[in-house]
Amino acid sequence: MTSTSRGIDVSAYQPAQDWKALKADGLTFAFAKASEGQKTHDPKFATHIKGIKAAGLIAGAYHFAWPNQSAATEAENYIAAVKAYAGPGFLHWLDLERYSDGRNYKGLSAAQIKAYATVWIAAVKKAFPGQVVGIYTSASDIAAGHVPSGIPLWYPAYPWGAATYARAEAATRPKPSGRTVTFWQFTSTPVDRNIAYLSPSALREWAQGDTDDGDEPKTYTPPKYPTGLAPNKAKPSAVTLQRALKAAGYMAKSVAESPNYGPRTQAGVVKFHNAHPAYRAKGKTSDPAIGPNGWAALFRLAYAK
Repeated sequence: MTSTSRGIDVSAYQPAQDWKALKADGLTFAFAKASEGQKTHDPKFATHIKGIKAAGLIAGAYHFAWPNQSAATEAENYIAAVKAYAGPGFLHWLDLERYSDGRNYKGLSAAQIKAYATVWIAAVKKAFPGQVVGIYTSASDIAAGHVPSGIPLWYPAYPWGAATYARAEAATRPKPSGRTVTFWQFTSTPVDRNIAYLSPSALREWAQGDTDDGDEPKTYTPPKYPTGLAPNKAKPSAVTLQRALKAAGYMAKSVAESPNYGPRTQAGVVKFHNAHPAYRAKGKTSDPAIGPNGWAALFRLAYAK
């Protein structure tokens, strides 16, 4: 059985929760609605998110999307709502779902909805560098092509109505339109319950962000140097990468240093990816490419003792 973590999500429709009791009962994460559209803020967001963070749960927030409005303005609305609470380990979600009457999707093509999501995600990533930004969305939205690739997915599907965490954990991991989901919202009764397909410790590490987006070429191009993470002032090079891999235990110390990004260096990067929960969640454990965020994560493992 795949290791999982348990969580819930809340909005103004739910009263204040006893988050410490929920954590003691096995909860690992919780998300709260922060905003909607261009101006609306959820009136209970501050109450919910303060409680979630105070209990030591992995915290996150979501924004309900109106793709037929300005993505930039909606991103600004969300950023303003969460900026006092966001930080390392905070998860950001775009709630991309159609109202039953379609009013928030009215007049848009699939390409336009996808473009809206792309702009919103980019703006939130820019506002909160290194933090995870994902999409909560349905099977129909995924099938319609509304969802950009390479984005963590939080997926709602209720096959049983009311259900226990144990039942969801024993079920097959959903894969809508062949997409890998990181979180599954499996029931809304009596509250929105979710599982994440990472163990609690792996989820905490994944939530720290700073992982590659998978778009780097399969040859080594030195990324921008990660400020404050290096043991010396050497420029990022294949040799510097090899030294970091050795220090983190992903390359044998006996391997000779080389200016080339050869098979042994690539194998070390793959070993790093295979051990890192964020890459496992994204199905990129065999990727030999490493970019700026992966470089930073590797250096933390190697040198931030």
